[in-house]
Amino acid sequence: MRPLVATINLAALRHNASVARRCAPERKLFAVVKANAYGHGVREVVTALHDEVEGFAVASLDEAAEVRALHGVGRILLLEGCFAAVEYQYAAQLRLDVVVHSERQLEQLLASELACPLNIWLKLDSGMHRLGFAASQLRHCYERLKGAPQVAELNLISHFACADERGSEQTEEQLAEFLGLLDLDFSHRSLANSAGVLTIPAAHMDWLRPGIMLYGASPFADLSAAELGLHPVMSLRGELLACRELAVGETVGYGAAWQAQRPSRIGTVSCGYADGYPRHAPSGTPVMVAGKRVPLVGRVSMDLLCVDLTDAPEASVGDPVELWGEQLPVDEVARCAGTIGYELLSKVTARVARRYFST
Repeated sequence: MRPLVATINLAALRHNASVARRCAPERKLFAVVKANAYGHGVREVVTALHDEVEGFAVASLDEAAEVRALHGVGRILLLEGCFAAVEYQYAAQLRLDVVVHSERQLEQLLASELACPLNIWLKLDSGMHRLGFAASQLRHCYERLKGAPQVAELNLISHFACADERGSEQTEEQLAEFLGLLDLDFSHRSLANSAGVLTIPAAHMDWLRPGIMLYGASPFADLSAAELGLHPVMSLRGELLACRELAVGETVGYGAAWQAQRPSRIGTVSCGYADGYPRHAPSGTPVMVAGKRVPLVGRVSMDLLCVDLTDAPEASVGDPVELWGEQLPVDEVARCAGTIGYELLSKVTARVARRYFST
């Protein structure tokens, strides 16, 4: 088999869930497992968290159906709601919690004949300006849904735009907008994403929605996962496939984008952008070879990338390589590539084997 594996530490996953729990011991948790649990494998993640959280959050009905097959009693929150009227019937069969964020969704819900009523979460656009109702609209929707036969429980939800920027004025404004609806008799409220869970106690409400923190990455640019007490869950590991000596002036990779400024020793690694490693990662991005940090050189290709081993003369073919994980935080690699850890984790492709362990 091709020597590239994403190893997933389920004990670290459970540890990170316990960090969220300790931040707000009296609250309930929707573990966010959309996008194949951020690339970690939804089946394994849901199974590992089965007894650790009260519910799961997903983006679509097919994701919800997969989670329901694994967890027969936990609450499952459909974050973007239903995309067509017929989906409400399926959502009722799956006993989902469903977000309603638009007039269209509201009308489709009220026109539906359901086998059983749904737990509905009205979404407030508190300042993200992506999905949701303005506060005045939401009050009108509340009146229409309160007591409707399609509704078992009426709840309130919103989402922060800048919670990852500590001290953001917009976060304070969004929190105030949300708290401005406390006079309405909602059964449950949910506002805190990972950043809110970790640093905004006033946003904890009834249900927390930890996402990236579960997978051991930080939602903040100025606080590392380690500083937050989080453990990395995924380690992307390959192997050193080849080593060669380059003279001054010789180049590496497509476009001859990197040129040796000294006699250099170059290693080739079994990972590329078809595996999910960012093609735009620049030369200098760190890679761990046999436990030693070395720089990426040249362009990342589909199946391979190259590193400069000149200062690691002991490195040899067959040595283990970590692209990110326990030795090298995914957030550091993401910053070098001009992106975020969320993207790197969720883009690890299906051709990369996942190996699960719990220690």
